[in-house]
Amino acid sequence: MRRPSPWLIVVILLLGYLIRHESRLQRLDDRILAWFMQHAAAAPPPAQVTLVEIGRDDFQSLIPPDRRRALPQGQGARRSLSPLEYALFLQAVLGFKPAVVGIEPLLIWRSGDKVQEQVLIDQAMRVPKLLVTLELGGKGEHDLPAADLPAFSRVTGERGKVAEFSGIQRQPSDEIRLISTPGLVASPGARRSGMRVPMIFDYQGVIVPSFPLEAILLWLRATPAEVQVQLGDQIILPNGWKIPLEPDGTILVNPAGEGSIRRLSLNDLLLAAQERDQDRKPTRDLGDLQNQIVLLRLEGDLLQGTNIFASAIATIQTNAYIRPASDKVVWLVILAAALVAAFHRAISRSNLLIGAILFSAAYSLIELSLLSQQRFWLPFVLPFLLVWFIVVVRLFDREGSRPKRELVPAG
Repeated sequence: MRRPSPWLIVVILLLGYLIRHESRLQRLDDRILAWFMQHAAAAPPPAQVTLVEIGRDDFQSLIPPDRRRALPQGQGARRSLSPLEYALFLQAVLGFKPAVVGIEPLLIWRSGDKVQEQVLIDQAMRVPKLLVTLELGGKGEHDLPAADLPAFSRVTGERGKVAEFSGIQRQPSDEIRLISTPGLVASPGARRSGMRVPMIFDYQGVIVPSFPLEAILLWLRATPAEVQVQLGDQIILPNGWKIPLEPDGTILVNPAGEGSIRRLSLNDLLLAAQERDQDRKPTRDLGDLQNQIVLLRLEGDLLQGTNIFASAIATIQTNAYIRPASDKVVWLVILAAALVAAFHRAISRSNLLIGAILFSAAYSLIELSLLSQQRFWLPFVLPFLLVWFIVVVRLFDREGSRPKRELVPAG
């Protein structure tokens, strides 16, 4: 029997550690998870969140016919709304009395639109719970002290991996900020995964809630002082809900949760408001908006991933969390690969190749089963890279292909 290969064991352990901590491979793992979830599980029950998304055609319909002109390709996604157009949205949605109204785009406009801002402010003052976006960043001239932001007082655990910010990059005018609740988001330049959404940030040494978590708190009529934040473990809300929390302050969003979100175009909302005002039979019944969170976002908004806030809110409301494997399980996978590597020369090349193919198929089926039945996610990229690395090493291992020398007795 051939001796174990100590150098390959060391390489596998180091490679496993590097794969585990490589952010690009983590994002690849998240994309694979999203694909699996789309094929493994049905959508959770309907969530109490409605997404109003304004796209290219909606932009054109908001412009008076005499001033309407064709937009160049892609221009609709880059165009921002004017204060009057935001005011039109608020006026339409207010009649349905939603629990929370959140506006994802930054309420910042050109100097020529400032004269229209008072119209928006008049409508915004009528919204009981209005959530507007503030973009975190480095120190600037318009920074806010930490005392002006909602902050958690009951925080335990290590905060070294939580995203830190020292100032406000962009924010709406003071008039709008003072009649609303700030929804904090990271700057667009920050690397992010479409599957992981920050729940908390470290702002000037204080732990503060992000946009989707603040929306949940407003919806539950809860304050940050009533919330327990156990960093790297969970967030405990006053009603007993527990939000699993990664060490970096994010949660893993369930992609299947998108199916539990109600989506409307702005035209749908305006039509429903018109039918309500005229006591006509509704084309689409929106009576249940009274108990919901309504979010407005721009289609193609570069600040946030598609529907990511609504998906995070739906995941929390429906308790449809994906449970990733713990670090102990990850290291068991790495150690199992190291054990295979130790005796890789004792396995023929053909058998090792066939075994790797069978392992890949079986592991994929196990992932599908665990996700569909328990929403449990084992690391995917890690074992595949380790196993196929061993296969490649074995295929090019010249020493392992040499026949073993037989001992011939002397004399």
